[in-house]
Amino acid sequence: MNLCLGTARLRWAAAMTVAAIAAVAAGCGGPGGGDEGGAGSKGPIRVGTLFPTSGTVAAAGTDMLNGWRLWWKLHGSTVAGRKIESTQEDTAGDPNTTLTKARKLVQQNEVGITVGPLLANEAYALAGYLKENPDVVGLNPAGSSDDLSQRKRVDNFVRAGGWQSSTPTQPAGAWAAQQGWKRAITLCTDYAFGYENCGGFANTFTDHGGKVVKQLYSPLGTSDYSSYLAQIDPKSVDGVFVQSVGADAPKFIKAWSDLGLKGKVPLITNETTFEQSTLRGIKNDDPVGLESFGHYAEGASTPGTEQFVAAYKKEYGQLPSYYSCSTYTAAQWLSAAVTQLKGDIGDTQELLKTLNGVKLQDTCFGPMALDDHGGTVANVYMRKVARSSDGKLANEVVKTYPNVSQFFNYKPDAFLDQPVYSREYQGTDWPTNCDAFARACPPGMGS
Repeated sequence: MNLCLGTARLRWAAAMTVAAIAAVAAGCGGPGGGDEGGAGSKGPIRVGTLFPTSGTVAAAGTDMLNGWRLWWKLHGSTVAGRKIESTQEDTAGDPNTTLTKARKLVQQNEVGITVGPLLANEAYALAGYLKENPDVVGLNPAGSSDDLSQRKRVDNFVRAGGWQSSTPTQPAGAWAAQQGWKRAITLCTDYAFGYENCGGFANTFTDHGGKVVKQLYSPLGTSDYSSYLAQIDPKSVDGVFVQSVGADAPKFIKAWSDLGLKGKVPLITNETTFEQSTLRGIKNDDPVGLESFGHYAEGASTPGTEQFVAAYKKEYGQLPSYYSCSTYTAAQWLSAAVTQLKGDIGDTQELLKTLNGVKLQDTCFGPMALDDHGGTVANVYMRKVARSSDGKLANEVVKTYPNVSQFFNYKPDAFLDQPVYSREYQGTDWPTNCDAFARACPPGMGS
């Protein structure tokens, strides 16, 4: 393993080591230790969900649980004659806890399929465990770690309803440059998800002639953003890109407004900063008018989104978040695969082939499918926060980028020759010419 490829790779190596030791210690075989296990050809399909319902991202994790449960309530929990039985474990947003709970679900609860987790570092940890347990199938609707569908893909960890961290921010970087931004500052969370969000923006922004003059990183769980925002001089930059997540997001939003930056410095953010599980707890108008890029918009006027939003509001009395949509779509994805296989999912390789071939035309995200590398191809939305007719904060669609892949406008092979985005690698010096582009080489890049 090339340890030069940044901290995300180091986390991967650690997760793989822990998973390997755990597998040997447990003496584990297939799921549940039996021929049928939690999947098989008959009987119930036992699913273990790994959602963080406590800790920094508890609100988002609870939304994941709500979305998963809503699909089965609306559509029935029997698919092709097989009963879907779910067992939930709280990961608390911690990679070590995620591994512990995954082992419990497989060894004690005998599940054949896992769903989750949420954070990118959790996903890297679970991927290592699943690689050592190839008969267990993991559905990954939210752990958006880029490398899990690029250089370090684990075949039995499928992005069913999932995404890549940098996919929505790649159009964001290109958009910012096209608006005339020449100099930008980025502020992202100091772990894999933040590096990948910042990297997607920085890479495409610099492709189009922009310069990232400063990159700031805040630890997950930051309570005070003033020291970071104090480093932004409105006179020296054309705009700022920000990524935050969970309980950190409303603290950033408040600081941006309190320090007088709203309206003075153009701002665009990643998906999770203005995520619905964040917005619903904000009573003032601090976020109104601010823009972000994401693969989900609760205000989208598509049938799949509108139906999901209406059902979720009726069931839970609030607007659904991306996290709710992700697990709702994972359930839809699993249902489609089990139906296609007529309930017989005893052949793990056949199940994986079917899951990877699912194409959903109208999810709560819009159309969604997987590419040849297992990465999600879906719409990316430029969104603006507004007040809905009932006074709630919601993301409205400003612009739709259809069918965006994890490679954006780059040639896959050229993109994969580069390291995964990390603190050390943000793509600002790549590419140097048009040879790396599959289409739409930026003006001035050179031949």
